[in-house]
Amino acid sequence: MSNEKENKEVEISKEEKSGIKASKMKKGRKSIAFLQEKKDNGEKIVQMCPVDRDKYFVMAAEMADCDICRLTTPGENTEMQIANATWRIRDIRAAAQIIHINFYMMTPTFCSKEKALEYGSMYMAEGADSLLPMGVSNETLKYMADNHLVVFGHVGALSGWQTSKHGGYKRLGKTAEDAMDVFRMAYEYQENGMMGMTIELTPIEVTNAIAKKLSVPVVSICAGGAADGSEMVDFDTFNMMPSLASHAKVYADFFKWAATAYGGWANDVRTGVYPEDKHGFHMEEKELDKFLNQLEQKYTVR
Repeated sequence: MSNEKENKEVEISKEEKSGIKASKMKKGRKSIAFLQEKKDNGEKIVQMCPVDRDKYFVMAAEMADCDICRLTTPGENTEMQIANATWRIRDIRAAAQIIHINFYMMTPTFCSKEKALEYGSMYMAEGADSLLPMGVSNETLKYMADNHLVVFGHVGALSGWQTSKHGGYKRLGKTAEDAMDVFRMAYEYQENGMMGMTIELTPIEVTNAIAKKLSVPVVSICAGGAADGSEMVDFDTFNMMPSLASHAKVYADFFKWAATAYGGWANDVRTGVYPEDKHGFHMEEKELDKFLNQLEQKYTVR
């Protein structure tokens, strides 16, 4: 028995030395348990959404200790977005290993509970921490949750084509009845296994009341209320929209900053300030003479 224990300890030691790990989870990664703990402790959750901005925006957000990246997939149509999904998750995860990735699922990927499990498990295996199936049914949600998928979903105004049900992207919950409809959806989602959610375009009082009533984290989007945290899309954060939305607050002017950097560099090139001698390297004099002689002898400029 003693020998078996010693052999096991030797095997573990070898595994550790070779760098092999049993889990793909990065130490310190912001899991759903981490987000739940923040809610329980009364600490605000910070969620960013890069939309089709690149991985460096997410990397910067992680460096600033943001908690969640709501990740979407670029593509000119739904089919392309689905095809690009696993690449997108891997690309972002490679750049940002700590931030919680909440991945937006395209509707065809959860058109049945079996599809939801197929695609959802693939997305989480590629590096997503939770899934957002916008407008998912309770039946499909429960099936996903029962099969260990983490759903951090959405209530209130739905984004995208789903807004057509309400005649477009409009504020919800302005009456007591409408507000209760939003709450009922949120409560049913929680009871069917949703482990967190965003709430969009609801009145401040409704936003905060629902977040307080539910036990899972609730992050507000365009909803005014503090809830358990807030999300803002990078287009708003960096003043990249033609006009500022009512919910948005600009923290940096991306185009002004980027154009200033490009302009400074372009001016240096045009005035001969860049490149300087230190920005390159020199050939040995002996080799330079040989090269110039060969060049002169073999080629004539016409």
